[in-house]
Amino acid sequence: MTVRFLGPAETELDQAVDWYESQTPSLGDAFLIEVLSAVERMALYPQAWHPLGQGLRRCRLNRFPYGLIYAVEMPTFWFSRLLTCTASRDIGATG
Repeated sequence: MTVRFLGPAETELDQAVDWYESQTPSLGDAFLIEVLSAVERMALYPQAWHPLGQGLRRCRLNRFPYGLIYAVEMPTFWFSRLLTCTASRDIGATG
């Protein structure tokens, strides 16, 4: 299975890792490990996560309040966004 992060998702991931690292040393690494763990679970069970419509699904992280928005076009996972699941911190927010 190939995993691809689209531009916005890659930017949001980098920003979230940097933000967590600025809060507590090594917390950014823990966040990245949590994202990679979720990607591994999605590779094992690609249809197990919450459907959003139009072929998109969301997998929520266990330890952090984020969800990965993705589509599966075998043999590739396309990650389109990394969104916070709370109103207090939205990496992808504008305005």
